[in-house]
Amino acid sequence: MAWDSWGGDAGGSRFSLLREITPDNVGHLVRAFEFHTGDLAARPPELMRRTKFQATPLFVEDSLIFCTPFNEVIALDPGTGVQKWRFDPKIGTNQRPANRYVCRGVTYWIDDEAPANAACRSRIFMGTNDVRLIALDAKTGAPCTGFGENGQIKLDIGTALEWPGEFQITSPPAVGRGVIVVGSAIGDNRRVDAPSGVVRAFDARTGQARWTFEPLKRDGIEAGHANVWAPMSVDAARGLVFLPTSSPSPDFWGGKRPGNNEHANSVVALRIETGELVWAFQTVHHDVWDYDLPAQPTLTRLDTGEGQRDVVIQPTKQGFVFVLDRDTGKPVWPVEERTVPQGGAEGERLSPTQPFPTHVPALTSQTISTDDAPSLLPGLRRSACEEQFAEARNEGLFTPPSTQGTMEFPFTGGGVNWGSAAFDPLNQILYANTGRAVHLIKLIPRAEAAGFNPPPGHDFGQQRGAPFAISRAVMMSPLGLLCNKPPWGEMVAVDLKAGKIIWRATVGTTEDLAPLGVPLPWGAPLVNGLAVTAGGLVFTGAMDAYLRAFDARSGRELWQGRLPVPGVANPMTYLWKGEQYVAIGAGGHSEAGTSIGDSVLAFRLARPGEGPSLWSRTIDRPGGRFFAEASLVAFAIVVLVIGSLRWRHRRRVGRT
Repeated sequence: MAWDSWGGDAGGSRFSLLREITPDNVGHLVRAFEFHTGDLAARPPELMRRTKFQATPLFVEDSLIFCTPFNEVIALDPGTGVQKWRFDPKIGTNQRPANRYVCRGVTYWIDDEAPANAACRSRIFMGTNDVRLIALDAKTGAPCTGFGENGQIKLDIGTALEWPGEFQITSPPAVGRGVIVVGSAIGDNRRVDAPSGVVRAFDARTGQARWTFEPLKRDGIEAGHANVWAPMSVDAARGLVFLPTSSPSPDFWGGKRPGNNEHANSVVALRIETGELVWAFQTVHHDVWDYDLPAQPTLTRLDTGEGQRDVVIQPTKQGFVFVLDRDTGKPVWPVEERTVPQGGAEGERLSPTQPFPTHVPALTSQTISTDDAPSLLPGLRRSACEEQFAEARNEGLFTPPSTQGTMEFPFTGGGVNWGSAAFDPLNQILYANTGRAVHLIKLIPRAEAAGFNPPPGHDFGQQRGAPFAISRAVMMSPLGLLCNKPPWGEMVAVDLKAGKIIWRATVGTTEDLAPLGVPLPWGAPLVNGLAVTAGGLVFTGAMDAYLRAFDARSGRELWQGRLPVPGVANPMTYLWKGEQYVAIGAGGHSEAGTSIGDSVLAFRLARPGEGPSLWSRTIDRPGGRFFAEASLVAFAIVVLVIGSLRWRHRRRVGRT
């Protein structure tokens, strides 16, 4: 059975009908193979520290096909992991891309008008860090010479860039009805007149330009972006492509872009053949929080309680889940406009209200106070985290950025990120990974910005053309702990029809983030996604070096497969010669400070005569909290460990 799209299918369900691996036998998984791309050996360490290996392999043409952070496309034998072919576009390694070197995946398409044995009848499309769209023969990896110029198109950005890496393509294109659609990833917080987030479409056979769509309604405003950096979804039967759009520039001050800034921060449905706007639904008005849409829209058929409906499910960084009618974009259940904090910075014109879904509860908490700041020595003077909380502006969700400093919770990498959600259509359950941390956002008056020297771990953006630059940092204690109590990463299961959270499970430990390797069961902020199967399992990676399996009904963690480095990528599953495999890319995450690697690993059930694997272990703990009892050990013991703990999640994870 195929996993022929980045999200499992063109609608991004991340669901597989495979049933061979079950909660009863998942403990018998063994490592089938580990393939190294060769990047670690061939690239200098300083270059590898600017990479993120986030690719999800496709299972097509009897091959596993994926891309490396440097846009090499590799096809593997799905049973042995032996390389079948490789294509190297030879991208430059001196461009310093704004979002690091990353390629989340490739796109597969069959030209049903071509003869059965014609070259490039089946194609692999990929966008690159150096802004090319490439078409390859899916069977051989050879460029499709009839597409563009010798198999590639160099995108015309239409504006001068500050540096070559300001504009790149990081997510797989979308394809349907003979049209290939590509978005872009653009450097944040640099300038008001940033590049436009234009979405481009080309003929999938010839590469001829078909249409462009500018998400942001200009109306005389000064802004850029509203780009589509996350993966898109396609409903080929309806002829629709669904775009999750980003925020306008600059992110944290919008005085020169008054109004709601349609169609930024929106789910946008277009006619894939013409680019005609069908509908748009905005999830944040006049965004000044970097609460863009990072997740692929999930297309499914949903039992709403009043009959079956074709819907679009859109999770957000705030932890919201919007459920929209696929034909009209209207909410399936009510969405309220609620009053939000006001009093923006000088020149700012905030929206007085923001949309809040009323039926499906938020997947993560959205308020934080000093009570949520960890204190290692209760009863003594307040902690450094409590002091930071007391000094910052904090009026709840959508508190505007300020020169005083504003606590943003969920942070810009919080809620559901690029890994997106998964939906089980058989049991009608939504699953999503979530991240929990706090950002401190501070506006810096222009007169002070020129000489501003950001402290270590702070992201600094000039926001040229605006009266304020910005500083942003994850709030941390002096010991390197996040300033909010764990869990810091959770998997959530939701009954959408009932509007109820079924279970939560902590995902990840501190094992691969702490020098002493102590696996405190506190979770880790999750940006990657998961895969759910008809066999009753949910698979996910995390910021520690394990692939995990959870019981889809209870949230109980059942199995861990050891990885060489963290698998901060989406897992996938496939059937090969009667055996079900689960695969994941394991390359670590440079912005989170993990170890870096270049592996793709696959696991399958042990065959007769095969002994237990050193690389996997069964978990016999309820609720997905491995070593949960450790959290009940006396605080004095924990303090001894925390002194050496250096949580490295200091860089922004907003658009990771």
